[in-house]
Amino acid sequence: MNRMGSIRRQTRCGLVILGLLALARLDAANIEGALSMEEAINRTLARNPDLMALGHQIEAQQGRVAQSGIGPAAELALDVENVLGTAGFRGIGAGEETLSLSWVLERGKRQNHVAAARAGLSIVEAEMEIRRLDAATLSALLYLDNLELQERYAISLQAIEAAEAAVAMLGQGMETGLATAGDLARARADLAAARLHSADAKHDLSAARHALAMQWGQVKPDFPGVSGDWRRLPLPGTIEALLEQLEAAPDMAAYANRRRLREAEIRLAESEARPDWSISTGIRRLEEDDDYAFTFGFAAPFGGAGRNRGQVREARANLAQLDAERTAARARIEAQLLAIHQEMEHSLLRAEMLRDELLPRLREAAEHARKGHEAGDDGILDLQALELEKLSVQSELVQAVIDARRQQIEIERLIGAAMPPAA
Repeated sequence: MNRMGSIRRQTRCGLVILGLLALARLDAANIEGALSMEEAINRTLARNPDLMALGHQIEAQQGRVAQSGIGPAAELALDVENVLGTAGFRGIGAGEETLSLSWVLERGKRQNHVAAARAGLSIVEAEMEIRRLDAATLSALLYLDNLELQERYAISLQAIEAAEAAVAMLGQGMETGLATAGDLARARADLAAARLHSADAKHDLSAARHALAMQWGQVKPDFPGVSGDWRRLPLPGTIEALLEQLEAAPDMAAYANRRRLREAEIRLAESEARPDWSISTGIRRLEEDDDYAFTFGFAAPFGGAGRNRGQVREARANLAQLDAERTAARARIEAQLLAIHQEMEHSLLRAEMLRDELLPRLREAAEHARKGHEAGDDGILDLQALELEKLSVQSELVQAVIDARRQQIEIERLIGAAMPPAA
């Protein structure tokens, strides 16, 4: 039963990771040498230092399971009587020897030890799967950081080009009297600001690449960037459908494994309250007649039935505490899910308004300003302002879309299931 639960849990966590990989395949590589989300996740799962360390913990727990199945060793004893005494018992000639073999009757304790150890192994295995899912999720989020910062850096280079063009046009306008020294100074200030912003974006992008590479223990990134289509908008689904999947989420399923361990600890504590019996058998040599006889023995301690009541009470209290923690955890996860889902809906609304309403109007206004300038109107600074505003809105659009995809990944991590594909 425990093993089947472990298999189901591992399968569900594995499906979430496969869902992330399926999402990653939509971001197929389109730059030579660039890293895709799928490759980033696979590198993390194969080489993450924390995951490798946890693998040794599983091996240690497997050793505990093997050890728990070994019962107490039988005891071989030799008793010598009637020696080194007085009168006829001087020396060892009158001695009588008894060779006996005894062993303990555990009365089901070994099975309970094995059950507790196996439940502990299920917990460690569940922790391993959750940690793998966390590592894959973090890699996906860091990949999205790189994708966003990469696009922001490209936009900053476009802003520099636009500012340089404005400075050149105003320089020509100074010669024809269509621009003033103040106009040129303002354009140059815009150019300096654009270059500063671009330098900041380049620094942030470099830091993001290093953070992603550290997921698989690599100090220096070996990829020039990441590849993917940042424009895809995810589908939010309904909060009711997401809440229905919460019970089977990895974090909630982990409580089922911990509950099995607490139940096994109760059974173990109850079995420990039963005293061990021991039996023995052997052979004795009778010196007087030089004969041999078999011996049998049985031993059971008195007053042991109630000696373990405190431990049983403690184990039951631990189970009750776990149930209370599970209820509290469920409430916290529901609250997180509601908050992230609302943020995702807001990010999607913001992205759609930026893409479908604000950007088209800015493009239209910039086109009118450009035509006016070509017709002889003095509107270079207005055109420059519109171009920079358009690029700023483009940057906001990138952030809104990437935020929605981040929230999608966080929701999938919480519910342990993939959401609908992106549009």
